[in-house]
Amino acid sequence: MSSLSEMHKRLAIVTGLLIFSLFTGTVGYIVIEGWQPFDAFYMTVITLATVGYGETNPLTYAGRIFTVFLILGGVSIVAYTFSTLISIIVEGHLSMVLKRRRMEKEIAKLSGHYIVCGVSHSARVIMEELDKTMRTFVVVEQDRETVERLIADGFKVVEGDATEEETLKRAGVMKAAGVFAVLPSDQYNAFLALTAKGLNPKVRIISAQKELTVRQQLLRSGADTVVNPQYIGGLRMVSEMVRPATVGFLDSMMRERGSVVRFDEVAVPEGSPFVGRPIGDVKGTEGHAPLLVAVFEEETGRYDINPDSERPIKSGDRLVMIGEASRLFELRKRIETA
Repeated sequence: MSSLSEMHKRLAIVTGLLIFSLFTGTVGYIVIEGWQPFDAFYMTVITLATVGYGETNPLTYAGRIFTVFLILGGVSIVAYTFSTLISIIVEGHLSMVLKRRRMEKEIAKLSGHYIVCGVSHSARVIMEELDKTMRTFVVVEQDRETVERLIADGFKVVEGDATEEETLKRAGVMKAAGVFAVLPSDQYNAFLALTAKGLNPKVRIISAQKELTVRQQLLRSGADTVVNPQYIGGLRMVSEMVRPATVGFLDSMMRERGSVVRFDEVAVPEGSPFVGRPIGDVKGTEGHAPLLVAVFEEETGRYDINPDSERPIKSGDRLVMIGEASRLFELRKRIETA
């Protein structure tokens, strides 16, 4: 349940109790004292409000007994109503609801963004990297406390079950570029991949793999790539042993505080102003410009490592580069702008 629906539920409860008290008091005075409806309603209001205006009409013994019970029950309800309203405002519920409303509108406008499903340790690393490389993303999480912490930290979050179509739609899967499936189990990740592909066949899905034997099942479910943390960990251990300088270089990029340096790729879309221009225009051999490492050719599916500067840039090429994230972001904007 979202904060908005919870607030509506609390307001509905206190409103119902207040209406019940007013109705009971009004009907009681009409039946017991034989008063006109307005006089009965007025007496009920001043009794519940404890304003002390005095009796509207003289009360009989039965009327006074009824008034005692109305005060004992009704005043408690009124006090509870006001305390609930104050808690909604003071505790920040109203502020959170309004913040969520603004966030939901922002998410609805997103296109080409990424969706991180689940908030595990791996998901935290993914979120940090996406944030550092200036990529827009939405987090899908089911735990209420985690959701509120993420919103307070400034993340765009959708609360709900990531395997459900409605939740993915609210996260903008129809217009998303990719989905990270990092849920607690392979079964959940497989179902997530199946659901996301059903809603958007073009979305790219990267799934975490928990068990060594489920890789093919995840791929058949719709995941484009499956990442096994244990396998990656093993490769890392070998690299630490046989190529420590290379690993140290890559680690230094990840730990750098002053500037964010990354290996990244820039796709060349059809209609880009760079199509047909020599690769030397973006090779970046001078200054602090991003440095071109290789070009992935869509036609052949192969990498052209350190290509000749005169090689023309083609539509569909993916430029593998290394440089500061901010400069790569600027170059990507220039190349991808049709």
